[in-house]
Amino acid sequence: MAEMRAIGQSPTAAAFVLGRKLDSIPFGAYHVTVIGVLALVGFVEGYDLSMTGLLLVLAKGPLHLSGGDIRWLVAGPTFMACVGGFMASALSDHWSRKTVMQIGIAGTTFFTLLLPLVENAEQLIVVRLLTGLAGGFAVSAPFPIAAELMPAQHRRTYGAIYEMALAASFTMLPFVAFLLNDNPYAFRVMALPGGLALFVVPVIVHFTIPESPRWHLRKGRPQMAADTVNQIIRRAGNRVPPLSADLLAESLQTDGKREQLPPYWALFARGQLRWTTVGIMSGVCAGTAAFLIHVLLPKALVDQGAAVAFSFGLSTLVYCASIPGKGFTGFLMEIIGRRWTIFYALAGSLPGLCLMLVAHWAGEYATLVMVTGGLITGFTVLSAFTATRVYLSEQFPTALRGRGHIFGEAFGRLFAGVLAPFLMEPHIGSPTIFFGTILVVVAIGAFIPVVFGRETVGQLETVTEGVPAPA
Repeated sequence: MAEMRAIGQSPTAAAFVLGRKLDSIPFGAYHVTVIGVLALVGFVEGYDLSMTGLLLVLAKGPLHLSGGDIRWLVAGPTFMACVGGFMASALSDHWSRKTVMQIGIAGTTFFTLLLPLVENAEQLIVVRLLTGLAGGFAVSAPFPIAAELMPAQHRRTYGAIYEMALAASFTMLPFVAFLLNDNPYAFRVMALPGGLALFVVPVIVHFTIPESPRWHLRKGRPQMAADTVNQIIRRAGNRVPPLSADLLAESLQTDGKREQLPPYWALFARGQLRWTTVGIMSGVCAGTAAFLIHVLLPKALVDQGAAVAFSFGLSTLVYCASIPGKGFTGFLMEIIGRRWTIFYALAGSLPGLCLMLVAHWAGEYATLVMVTGGLITGFTVLSAFTATRVYLSEQFPTALRGRGHIFGEAFGRLFAGVLAPFLMEPHIGSPTIFFGTILVVVAIGAFIPVVFGRETVGQLETVTEGVPAPA
């Protein structure tokens, strides 16, 4: 089994003590609260950031969107999310992870609240670009936070529920669009729920989500790390003994010096580059399928001759199927491991994508074939992120996790969410090109973690900070 070491430093005894204590806390009300609040963040962010595909249809008439405007809306917001992600990545291990997430939540909800006020295509594009920039701070931050707060054996539970919340928002949006299809103010009304969350979600996050004790320890604050762990123990029912701050301090003193945060380039240093690359590529292939379906599927179906109502209805069904799919993916993660779960999710979608590709040849059964293919695709590849995002977070030591995870998602989003939709948008009228491209990318991505990756189930310090990963 491959070994991954902390870059530029040896792991501290304090880090192992802290990690073992966090992983020993029995699952309780505290963990339910963390999962629920971060899932709420996922739902709101998913709702705010995923409107693009529906705006292409609903705002085209009222705001007189041109072909150039549509291409800006297809690629621009996601590109700005990548820019925001790179900015957040540079700050995450220096600033509080929680602060980075709060900046993103406040920004996305505020700019979504401005959507009902836009009067022309230029204003719509600017508002969506700013929403994407803020989203780069918010969409990835929950995973490093959860990876360091949740016990190893319950990380899959968080990943599944967070992704199910995202899927619920993706399901709700096309359903709302379906109901408002004939309303000239549809896109304005649709934006209000996501924007009004500005006054609710940041407050809930502030009072319920603690800062990562692992992050405090890396910053040389053993007392704050121990206090945070003991607060978690109390919230979880006091079922394990508290952690002594003196023990952490003694371990740090034994190690001889305060650990220095490694430079950003350590993400690409020898011993780390392979894991950074595998984590990113696993997400890129699943993300390409997800972004092409999410951003372009409604418009692609309309361009291929389907009714507007059917395009919204099928999108709703696809994401509805991903809700139980993400739960099943989370269950598999601890049974067959992260890598084989990713393989299952991507390879399992190939029959569904084939059905969507050939549906236009099925005559009177075309609708049935398309719906069946969409349900299979939603249950599999659109459910892969339960595994790919946890897998990405587990590729990095604590000192790099905030930067590494957010950088990985931002870099992957450049290809999956910007380049792929931008290049595909002129060709979505062809079912062969549109669905065939998704099929090829997914087939390649299924083998990347299995052939080039390693399994990462276990305590974060054991996996990533100097001890060989367990088989």
